[in-house]
Amino acid sequence: MKIFNKKDGGIVQLIDKEKMKEWPIELPLIFIEYIRNNQLKTYEGLKLKKEIEQYLDEVLKDVAIPGLIKVLDGDNFEETNKALVRIDELAKKKIDMVKPIKPYVEKLVKKENKEIRKLSNSILESFTKAERRKRLAEKRKIMQEREKEFLAGKISGEEYANARKEYLILKE
Repeated sequence: MKIFNKKDGGIVQLIDKEKMKEWPIELPLIFIEYIRNNQLKTYEGLKLKKEIEQYLDEVLKDVAIPGLIKVLDGDNFEETNKALVRIDELAKKKIDMVKPIKPYVEKLVKKENKEIRKLSNSILESFTKAERRKRLAEKRKIMQEREKEFLAGKISGEEYANARKEYLILKE
């Protein structure tokens, strides 16, 4: 166990890197993203957060990425296929959790095996959809601001129409 001391005398315990090496290859990534996205903000104290963030970076560098690279770059079709199936499921649920391995998945698209290519393309498609949703959300926010400005009389109908046209083009 890795132990971090809190200001109030309490502790935060995280699993040791060595234990994580025994986990299925995608699990360390899930663990890191879960702690970063859900738990880290609940801890008080900048020093504690910094220490935990540093430990998570170490885990990513020493355990998660090397394990994935070993499997994804390896020649064992079964292992690579299983990993890609799990990564694909994760990508469809929470794309942020698999972002660190995107470059390795992009390499797999060029592999000979049809199953691996299909799964890799599916994962990359999830990335594309997520990026598109993000751009659409940004445009939607801009469009709402433009609409408020138009209704308040701050911009002309033509400016509003152009902003609306941009939004609709992106939406399609």
